[in-house]
Amino acid sequence: MTNASNSRAASLAHLRRARLSVGDPIPLPLTMAAIFHAPGDATGFNQYGRFSNPVWDAVEEMLGHLEEAPCVGFPSGMGAISAVFFALLKSGDRILLPSDGYHTTRILADRFLGAFGVACDVRPTSSFLDGGFDGYRLVFVESPSNPALDICDIAAVAAAVRKSGGQLVVDNTTMTPFGQRPLDLGADIVVAADTKAPNGHSDVLFGHVASRNPEIITAVAEWRQNAGGIPGPFEAWLVHRGLETLELRFDRMCSSAEVIAQRLQQHPAVGGLRFPGLADDPSHNLARAQMERFGFLISFDLGSEARAEDFINGCELMHAATSFGGVHTVAERRLRRGDAVTPGFVRLSVGCEPVEELWAAMQASLDRLSA
Repeated sequence: MTNASNSRAASLAHLRRARLSVGDPIPLPLTMAAIFHAPGDATGFNQYGRFSNPVWDAVEEMLGHLEEAPCVGFPSGMGAISAVFFALLKSGDRILLPSDGYHTTRILADRFLGAFGVACDVRPTSSFLDGGFDGYRLVFVESPSNPALDICDIAAVAAAVRKSGGQLVVDNTTMTPFGQRPLDLGADIVVAADTKAPNGHSDVLFGHVASRNPEIITAVAEWRQNAGGIPGPFEAWLVHRGLETLELRFDRMCSSAEVIAQRLQQHPAVGGLRFPGLADDPSHNLARAQMERFGFLISFDLGSEARAEDFINGCELMHAATSFGGVHTVAERRLRRGDAVTPGFVRLSVGCEPVEELWAAMQASLDRLSA
């Protein structure tokens, strides 16, 4: 990581230190409250659980520290994406989405934004710059794309979108602020599902919106308060706890993924391997330029539904599960989730297990396919 990333990581768990009095708990206390003592004019204080909560403040401070931008928390990543869309768009606007990104974002746009008069177009991530961005109120990219791991030049897209008068939203769920920094590359808004690596233990849903534009943050926060799309304090507390170990876990996962991807490349059962860290991956040069790490996701094809299921279910150190970014290594055959992929396409999320033991279990499961 860069020196700046190391500095953010070192200070992340100490953000509350300056505010502590003698005898205060060092871990964040859990505040479970729907109402607060608010006599007289309580402006500037907690009053009602839909408006604010001390745990929200703490987790948003941590996320803001990582993003170097104000953040607003939500009960899921899709809650964060929805807030951006519904707070900033109006009837007659047009938006552009990746055709190969997370499919639920497209469902939200097609089924719900369309009903309110917002038009939606799609474009592949790998050729996202083709065609320009004139006429788009919001442009939304996900790089690397989920699940195929294609990449677009975020800085070039941001410059072109700004020149066309629009705003760029980047879904940075797969990378976290330790792996990629879209706001530094010119994006107007970052959204992410902190359900994944930031929380890291697969026991809570959460999301956030980050922006250095105060008007955007105000609009998103007002939408959350009035629409009621608020996170629970216990969920926020779990994410706060998870964030304290994010850098450690992310480093382990990314380092292990680099080892495993190279070994998968040599296995005869594996085809169509994609991982930005491989020197011959189509996205490698761009990934080296705009990403601090190559991530912990790997995708590949095992030729058929049966072979993919056999590999996943037969690996002793892997769970068959959707989602990614947790301490457990998990894999999923993504066709069953509606992605435009082949029946044998597998998305692998490398966890925190010791890498040699993890590879031995994966290799044994792959070898059975070749027997």
